[in-house]
Amino acid sequence: MLCMNKNIKIFTLLLLVVNLHITTVAQVKFTSSNIPIIIITTNEKEILDEPRIVADMGIIDNGNERNYVTDPYNGYSGKINIEIRGSTSQSYPKKQYGFETQNIDGSNNNVSLLGLPVENDWILYAPYSDKSLIRNILAYKLSESLGNYAPRTKLCELVLNGEYLGVYVLIEKIKRDKNRVDISKLKPNEIDGDDLTGGYIIKIDKSTGHSCYGWNTTIANVYLQYEYPDCDKIVPEQKTYIQKYVNNFEESLFSDYFTDPINGYRKFADINSLIDYFIVNETSKNVDAYRLSTFFYKDKGRKIQFGPVWDYNLAFGNANYNNAYKTSGLIAPQHIWWNRLLEDSTFNNTLKSRWCEIRKEQLSNQKVLNLIDSLSEILQESQHRNFQKWDILGKQIWPNFFVGSAFKDEINFLKSWSINRLNWLDNNLPGNYEDNIPFIEFKARIFPNPFDYFFTFAFSLESASNVSLLLFDTQGRLITKIIDSGYYKSGNHSIVWNSFIGNNILPNGFYIIMIELNNKIVFQEKIIKNF
Repeated sequence: MLCMNKNIKIFTLLLLVVNLHITTVAQVKFTSSNIPIIIITTNEKEILDEPRIVADMGIIDNGNERNYVTDPYNGYSGKINIEIRGSTSQSYPKKQYGFETQNIDGSNNNVSLLGLPVENDWILYAPYSDKSLIRNILAYKLSESLGNYAPRTKLCELVLNGEYLGVYVLIEKIKRDKNRVDISKLKPNEIDGDDLTGGYIIKIDKSTGHSCYGWNTTIANVYLQYEYPDCDKIVPEQKTYIQKYVNNFEESLFSDYFTDPINGYRKFADINSLIDYFIVNETSKNVDAYRLSTFFYKDKGRKIQFGPVWDYNLAFGNANYNNAYKTSGLIAPQHIWWNRLLEDSTFNNTLKSRWCEIRKEQLSNQKVLNLIDSLSEILQESQHRNFQKWDILGKQIWPNFFVGSAFKDEINFLKSWSINRLNWLDNNLPGNYEDNIPFIEFKARIFPNPFDYFFTFAFSLESASNVSLLLFDTQGRLITKIIDSGYYKSGNHSIVWNSFIGNNILPNGFYIIMIELNNKIVFQEKIIKNF
């Protein structure tokens, strides 16, 4: 179970005592940087955990040219509201912050910061116990390379009230937005029909920072929180719907028929998203995986999608407990949902096939090493100032396993650990590699969408396969088998389907198209009948 807020505060205070006696805070003369500079002034007001205070922020970003603290603000100049964020991280002297860009009247000011898509809600993450400074960025970029949305990041240096605070990472806060978690806006009056089916963002995490609570699932007693709509804005009908949907997912997962592609857990959760989420967490061996900082979402007429990934500062060998520092072993069996998924041969075989494919490119040893090198190269200058400010190199900061005497030692450990971990996963992931199982790369198109009487299903096969095209309603009930295990040769194909089923025409509404190749689900899409 999650710690109560009182216990979290006591634990935080204990960590603060532990860290204070080994951390030296120095004043650093800071005049310029090769990375963007963020300057925040609070006008003598203290930044608190809550409530947020209003402050002024300026950003200096001269692109490929050097940035000087005396340069004019060209990346942003205006108001923000700001607070300290985090849970355990609040014990560290280097604080992280959440802030919103706002207008003078307090309204949202949606802007692009450091080239990131327009929004108003941001995080200034403060790498501290992660002395590579890049573990979060590394995990997000690995997830993004698999074709998933992950929070985008920008390295920067922060000055607060005239004091240099070191290297920070500007990160997109996870929220519903067309440029972030791109799901439907769920309005308070959407309380029935297809409108009620999305969008929702749910998280598994400590209750720190939440003013209200969620619910515990019916079988595994997993505590879930409403992330979107906010817990104080979601209406009772919406709470009832998403609770029932997630509980049905869990109940089907622990049923005797849980492997059934139609009525088992795959009826409620997208297997591809489960697998990619598993891969990022196990590649990094994130000690908090599946139990903290875990997000999933559901759009209208769609299944649960796991992600985005979040909070990997204790991953990649950076935790000295729970065997997280070892390059062997899986984290997933320690969480009841994921341990059950590993009992499904379809999950394991699809996982193994996905793994073998992405190891050729996105997660190849060389790609991972190149990514670490490129990120650390950006920091070759600024890391010196950061560790002058925070004298922690060569010192054990909870929960470090490895303690390097120099930044290059931390980077070399990260590289060595990552390659050893990838190699262990090559030899020990469950399942069998089946190279005739397309994963996300399966190419298909359904058009027009919305459609009236007809739609065309066009698809491409790399090898001859048995294809099934199934039509479901948004409750997961099978309407009809448009193609029932038809044999198709390699190449391009298309069929036209009319919406008459027997003597009746398909009613208007939302539906789900699911495609199976050789009895493996490879594609699904929401379609709309509208005439």
